[in-house]
Amino acid sequence: MRIADLMITPPVTVPLHATARHAAARMAEQSVGCVLVTGPDGLHGVLTDRDLALRTLAAGLGPDTPVSGLMSAPVTTVDAADDLGTAYRTFRRTGVRRLPVLGGGRLVGLLSVDDLFLDVLQRLEDLLGPLSWSTLREGAAGPGAPGAPPDHLRSTS
Repeated sequence: MRIADLMITPPVTVPLHATARHAAARMAEQSVGCVLVTGPDGLHGVLTDRDLALRTLAAGLGPDTPVSGLMSAPVTTVDAADDLGTAYRTFRRTGVRRLPVLGGGRLVGLLSVDDLFLDVLQRLEDLLGPLSWSTLREGAAGPGAPGAPPDHLRSTS
């Protein structure tokens, strides 16, 4: 599976000259925990709700503080065509929770650790769902009932 299959698109962005207030408003209106800070020449940084709390409020700065002084930079990115293994390794290596995704050198999406968690949970459900239903049908039928496995194949644990 490729990163493009799981990334959030389009990414939520703010311009490099935006203020903390504007970034917070974008996060609220889009129901996201971060925005990507962009300029005419591309991606400049990542600003999270945590950055706003710690680097703005806790530091005693006002809502008109430019995001350029609050964002995390430089930014680690992944390519949309990369496989998910690349994303897992990048998350492990960097310790970040969100990775901007590039395609052809352009910003095309965002991949979060939560996106990977959801994928893993979906895969587990796909794997365990049929097993669970099989076990439930077996248990409901009881030993020797039609549809139950023969005694010699039944687990004794």
